[in-house]
Amino acid sequence: MSPVGLRFETRRSDSPWVDAVWTCASEQVTAMTSVAGVRCGLVFWQQAGRAYAGITGPETRTGTAPVPEGASFTGIELAVGTSLRAVPTPALVDGGIGLPDTTRRTFRLDGTRWETPGPDDAEALVVRLVRAGTLVRDPLVADVLRGHHPAVSQRSVERRFRAATGLTRGAVRQIERARTAAELLAAGDPAADVVAKLDYFDEPHLARALRCYVGRTAGQLREGEGGAIALALDQRSTS
Repeated sequence: MSPVGLRFETRRSDSPWVDAVWTCASEQVTAMTSVAGVRCGLVFWQQAGRAYAGITGPETRTGTAPVPEGASFTGIELAVGTSLRAVPTPALVDGGIGLPDTTRRTFRLDGTRWETPGPDDAEALVVRLVRAGTLVRDPLVADVLRGHHPAVSQRSVERRFRAATGLTRGAVRQIERARTAAELLAAGDPAADVVAKLDYFDEPHLARALRCYVGRTAGQLREGEGGAIALALDQRSTS
């Protein structure tokens, strides 16, 4: 069988506002497994000569998502805690919104028209959005994720963390750990090694996390089975 599915390419970003920039092309696939994630993002795609743009939100569980066939995508994953002034992040959890008046060259966000980026100028767009105040962030979130202890009450920390990310600190840790586990398993690491490396209790604990957040078993990730998946693994998802 010829491999068909989703072809992902991802690069990390040096920008403190951006976690990663990704591109994807869909080939003869109309649905994929979505994977839980903790970041907001901007996504731009073209299909059948038309252009689209949207805002993606954090996702707390795995699921099935439709894929426009024959589409090509560019996505910007924002750093955890980075949010859009016009849309509170809690309102985006397990959802997203489309942006109106999108053309092949421009899109509209927060009342302003912006030039649609390619993968090489994603950070330049983010710089402009930050300067305009369209992208904002709470520095406390980055401090907490680095293990610092801000001089405010735990209740204030949790309230601000949830307002900025839409999630609790515990949910962020669990989702990020499961995504890392999936990447390690897909790269060939044995499940027992992943359990030890990421401090799962045992392999059944790892399996439950993968089922909840990734929608794959350890064996499926290792073998590249289970269909198209919205995760930039070092393999092509096959049907």
